[in-house]
Amino acid sequence: MTDAAERDLTTAESLARLERLARLLRGASHAQGLNPAQWEALRYLARANRFSNAPGALTKYLAATKGTVSQTVIALVRKGFIAKTARPGEGRSVTLALTAAGEALMLRDPLHAVGLDIDALGPKTRKRFDRAVGELLAAGVKRNRETLFGPCPGCRHFRERGAEDRTGGPHLCMLFNEAMARTETARLCVHHLEK
Repeated sequence: MTDAAERDLTTAESLARLERLARLLRGASHAQGLNPAQWEALRYLARANRFSNAPGALTKYLAATKGTVSQTVIALVRKGFIAKTARPGEGRSVTLALTAAGEALMLRDPLHAVGLDIDALGPKTRKRFDRAVGELLAAGVKRNRETLFGPCPGCRHFRERGAEDRTGGPHLCMLFNEAMARTETARLCVHHLEK
């Protein structure tokens, strides 16, 4: 067998394993009376910053249709896991946020078991895994012209304001000209642009 054929076989096997893992992850998300799309929405909202907790950003993140996301949001509001409120000073714009029941549910996220599996990989394997997944994600985002999403420190809009003070901030989002606490800068943002 030639090197190219061996590489193709290895790539095909890796792709098959990745697809199977994705299916197992999705299958595990039929839990606690929710479907995978509902779990994905909750996970996103648990990690989104205040500029990204809107239905439009959720739609981009899930790479879903507006109708699918609308039905997902309606179901989660009805179940009491998220609250939908008007965004102050922005007309018809709304924010989505986990309720106390939603935050409690996230403690029972079925993907926590997979997180423990990742933790068990060992430091070197985990570092390589994180790097490989990051590179695959970046390539997919670029190829499909999707929104990257990411935390503030790697974004060109982010400005760190001097040394950290005792309160953990504030930092600045230059896009919105808004101060941000250090804890908020670790959340996902739909407006993230790599430096």
